[in-house]
Amino acid sequence: MKASVKWLDRVAFVGESGSGHAMVIDGAPDAGGRNIGPRPLEAMLIGLGACSAFDVVNILRKSRVKFSDCRVEIEAERADAIPAVFTRIHLTFIVSGRRIREQAVERAVDLSASKYCSATAMLRESVEITHEYRIEADPLEEIPDEERREEEKPDR
Repeated sequence: MKASVKWLDRVAFVGESGSGHAMVIDGAPDAGGRNIGPRPLEAMLIGLGACSAFDVVNILRKSRVKFSDCRVEIEAERADAIPAVFTRIHLTFIVSGRRIREQAVERAVDLSASKYCSATAMLRESVEITHEYRIEADPLEEIPDEERREEEKPDR
């Protein structure tokens, strides 16, 4: 795997992956940036979240879980000293759909965190990484006709 980073101006850079995809990374205005891209450590958090979500989605699919959305909210704390490394990272997985089995989501998140996510494996040696999950009903997901009829039956 390869990547490159090229300086644009001020504190802005363009990073290019070996697969040919690019992203702009920039600093905050108070650090001389123009705010035209994520900060370098924000990009690292996004990579961690994407790596974990990649695993969770694949595990849920292999488990034949029907879900309509999966997202990860990431919060991190940094040290006050230089270098201002991450000291704690918390990932919250939100999986949406109808009738999603909680055990399947819990298993997918646990497997990603403990076995499959390469980014988590690299960072966990120096950062406390925690995970949690939530399951949300997807009201926009179409209910099959037979289920709708069952839900509409009055209680007798």
